[in-house]
This record gives sequence, structure tokens and C-alpha cells, in this order.
Amino acid sequence: MAATRTIELRTEIPGPRSRELAEREARSVARPLRVHLPVFAERAENATITDVDGNVLIDFAGGVGVVNVGHAHPRVVEAIVEQAQLFVHTDFTIVPYETYVELGERLCALVPIAGSTRAAFFNAGTEAVENAVKLARLHTGRPGVIAFEGAFHGRTLLSMTMTSKFHPYKTGMGPFAPEVYRAPYPNDYRGPDAGEALTALQRVFDTHVPPEHVAAIVFEPQLGEGGFVPAPQAYVEGLRELCDRHGIVLVADEVQSGFGRTGRMFAMEHFGIEPDLVTVAKSIAGGLPLSGVIGRAEIMDGAHDGAIGGTFIGNPVAQAAAIAVLDVIADEGLVERANVIGARIRERMLAWQERFPAIGDVRGLGAMLAIELVADRATKEPAPDIVRAVIDAALDRGLILLKAGVHGNCIRVLCPLTIEEAVLDEALEAWEDALAAVL
Repeated sequence: MAATRTIELRTEIPGPRSRELAEREARSVARPLRVHLPVFAERAENATITDVDGNVLIDFAGGVGVVNVGHAHPRVVEAIVEQAQLFVHTDFTIVPYETYVELGERLCALVPIAGSTRAAFFNAGTEAVENAVKLARLHTGRPGVIAFEGAFHGRTLLSMTMTSKFHPYKTGMGPFAPEVYRAPYPNDYRGPDAGEALTALQRVFDTHVPPEHVAAIVFEPQLGEGGFVPAPQAYVEGLRELCDRHGIVLVADEVQSGFGRTGRMFAMEHFGIEPDLVTVAKSIAGGLPLSGVIGRAEIMDGAHDGAIGGTFIGNPVAQAAAIAVLDVIADEGLVERANVIGARIRERMLAWQERFPAIGDVRGLGAMLAIELVADRATKEPAPDIVRAVIDAALDRGLILLKAGVHGNCIRVLCPLTIEEAVLDEALEAWEDALAAVL
């Protein structure tokens, strides 16, 4: 008896309804936003999206890492409806509410930071990053911020300045925020190694900004948009030592790597190193806009009244969803599940690497995995055209994939951690077929 298939293609991709909507979009939506796949969603459930033409697609993009607990998880939806029926908004800094306090308590208990911690909530990852820098500056009385090559921290002025990739995120956007300095991020595939990267960071102190002028070092334990590059253990240890020596706040940007994605609740747990502040967003609320900064009490409490805030900070509906997300992660064992999924995907990726010379590297932590495509293994010349072709070929086969990397030559995995085994296998078969068709 043939296995039941999840992917169902009723029309060509894109279908007639999607094409019709694309024409309407062109007349009403700003052109810079029209960079997406050519299909329009009608509904989504767990690891699938059904488009307006009835085509059922497997989703390995996950709204860019937002649905670790799957699309429309029933417990999350129930929490959203229940809270929306009570009240939708008050502004926590005007009339507070319990969901804010409960979510703060739970995340303070979960972040890998010993001692007393506090939480503050916002709307998007970029806000979390900017507020973490504010808190670090107020704590240290210093202006400087060090970020890294390959980093992505957001699109508002300060976080956009901290973001490394110039096109498309920064093209024509200057002048940028002052007092942001950049250092190389270690990369086991392309270099530098951990020691070389730490030496380069010391050169930043020697030639660009003295350490006593630096408020924060902000880094991703595993690069997200920069190509899913995990930091080496020695590098994270070196960052902590430098921050301790110079009184610098170490900020771990876990916007994409948090909430079980890497096989730990937070990626910093892989290293056994404590940051001072952690920024979170994306999968925190199952698809609703919410972000946060969680960190040491002396830093979080040190700012003056009103130093951080905003009208929609910590929306109660999004926070109710976030509490449900934490329950789902715990009750369904999704942190452990990420390791199971990751092992299965990595095994297939390594087999692809043996079969296809264009796959130069396979890397990542837990289920946060990527392949890097190259034109030549010896020169490691990036091959973004191959990536684009593979993504298109995968969509034709019913699988949604997402690129990454400074050169746009990586394909990453951000599937829900709730994905069923059979659906995962079907997705990997579609991906392999796409690779074979292109390569």
C-alpha cells in the first residue's frame, strides 16, 4: 500500500489564483516587498501551507524561523482567542497585566544566566537588539558597540548599522548610526578560525575603538542570515573573557537560534558560557509579533524610568501565545525533537555532499542546518545561481526552501520542530530531487 503523500500539486506553480493576486499586488503593494515566492497562502497547518489554488506545500522556511511549534498549533490558537476575548491592548506601562509578568518569570528561569534576571518585551527582533544596546550603554556609560561580519540584527537604524550584509539591507540607507564597529566572525569552512578571529577583535580594540569605550559586544551564537555558521567553542569562551576583562556587556542575539531550534532551548547552552543579555523574537509567540530582552538584573534594572518602552510593547495576545508556545515546547519535547530532526537531516545532507560536488559545506547546530553551494570546491567560489535554481526546482516539487549567506549561496532549514517523520522524509526527497535536477 502506497504511503499517503502530503504534497499535493493541483495546478502548475504558481496557479491561476496566485497569478491573479500577484497582478493585484503589483498595483497596491510597494515593490520592495514583492521579493517572495510566487504562491499566495490560504491556510497553514503544522509543517504545510496550502496556497489559494489548493496546492499543499511543505514549509521548510517557517516564516523565517517563526513557527518552531508549527503553523496554527491548536494550543497557541486557543490561547490567542481566549486572551483576545478578554482584552487586546492596554499598554503595559499604563495598565499592566499578568501575562507580561508570567512570561517574564518563565523566560528568566529558562535563559542560561545564573543569578537574578529580568525581562522586557517589545515587538520585533530589531527592537530587542536596539533596546539591549540601550541597556548596555546605560549600564556602562559607554557608546561603542561591536558587531560581526555576516551578522543580521534588524532593519531599524542602529540594528541595520550593526547588520553586515550591505545589499539589499543597507543600500542607499546611509548615513548610519555612529559608534558601531565590526570584527570578523569565525568560520570553520572559510576562515578565520577562532584564534584568528579573536586576534582580529583585539586589533579592533587597538586600531578602531579602545575597550573602555565599548558598551556591548553583540553576536549570534550561530549566524542566521549570514549562513548558519556556528561559533566555535574557543571563540565564545574568548568573547566572554574579553568582556569580563574590560567590563563589556556580552549580548547573545538568539532571535533566530532560540526556542529549541539548535537542540537546546537557547544556542548559548551549547557552549556553557553565560551572556549578560539575550535577545529573543521569531518563534517566541508562534507567529505573532513579540520580542524580548532577558538579562542580568543589575543591567536591566539600571536604566532610568521610561528609558525603554513603546505603545505596543509586550502585547497581551502575543504574550498569551508565547506562554502557550513554552508549554508546547515542554510538553511535546521539542528541544529533544530538534536533535532527532537535525540528525536525520544532517545525514541526508552529508550524503548529498558526497553525491554533488557543488555542496561545499554542511553545518549547523541541532535542526538549524544549512548547505553551502559552491562553483568549485577547491576555490570555494560561491554559487548563488545554483541556490536560486534549487529553490525554484524544490517549489515546483512542493517544497518551500529559503536561502541565506552573505553571498546568498546557502540553503537553510527552518522547518517546524513538530514536523511528522513521514512529512520530513517527503520534504527531503523533494529537496534531493531538486538538487539532482539542477546539478
